[in-house]
Amino acid sequence: MPDNAIELRNLRKTYPGAGRNTPKQALKGINLDVPQGSIFGLLGPNGAGKSTLINILAGLTIKSAGEVRIWGFDQDVTPRQSRAAIGVMPQELNLDPFFTPRGALEVQAGLYGVPKAQRRTDDILRLIGLEAQAEAYARTLSGGMRRRLLLGKALVHHPQILVLDEPTAGVDIELRQMLWANIRRLNAQGMTIILTTHYLEEAQEMCDEIAIINHGTMIIRDRTERLLARLDSKVLVIHPEDPPAEPVNLPPGVESNTRKDNALVFTYRRSATSAGDILLAVRQAGVHIRDVTTEEPDLEDVFVELTSARPGLINKDASPNAP
Repeated sequence: MPDNAIELRNLRKTYPGAGRNTPKQALKGINLDVPQGSIFGLLGPNGAGKSTLINILAGLTIKSAGEVRIWGFDQDVTPRQSRAAIGVMPQELNLDPFFTPRGALEVQAGLYGVPKAQRRTDDILRLIGLEAQAEAYARTLSGGMRRRLLLGKALVHHPQILVLDEPTAGVDIELRQMLWANIRRLNAQGMTIILTTHYLEEAQEMCDEIAIINHGTMIIRDRTERLLARLDSKVLVIHPEDPPAEPVNLPPGVESNTRKDNALVFTYRRSATSAGDILLAVRQAGVHIRDVTTEEPDLEDVFVELTSARPGLINKDASPNAP
């Protein structure tokens, strides 16, 4: 069993230009290791190169340069083994409307060469919650049920790695919770999960590690908790008994404003100021504090700061490519 489920070295993809259009570099030398047994988030804005990377892993797109190893198999040397090690749940609903869920899973297993004795069709139908609809035509299934079937199709050949491309796009809360419960169960059994999603709160909750790519380049990769700690901005909210009678002499660099409910909101850099310094300044101004809360940055804040052109509040002391 390899230490890394996926290993990418200097992965590049350039699409040729049509007519007068210049060639487009979709991937510009991606180096990435995805640890075996992890839930790994691959994030980026639209057009960042995520879909190209996933299609290369799935064998649907031919890379321009670089090395791809899937479960220890070099994609160029042993393509069958590398493809057999990975299952992909695509974003698009690419189902044959005249197949039943059972039929679709059986055909998919046959395409992967899974012997009938080793097929787990009933187990997969039970896992994805489609036992009752096993003999219904796919065209009669709801959108959520079709997404479940896509997950089932990705699992028929017992892959060690599962790629989920926007798995919860347009689905309801109940299905989303069911999907994540199944993903956690599969991961607990040893399966490596790679997740792309625009629902950043899901990535923050689910992923052990996260890589963010933009314009074909990986701009950061780190453990989720360390990635959140990179954002130097923090908010302290103080609820006073009465509005301050005089201005608060705040430490340098601290921004303040007052909300409609008279709460005092202070935004500061953790690397320069502590919450204790702000509380001391507020008390010295004669403010009687009724309650205090803090607001930590979330993954959406980090994502926006890293992918936007404007200067951010990222802690510059942190390494951008920490393992």
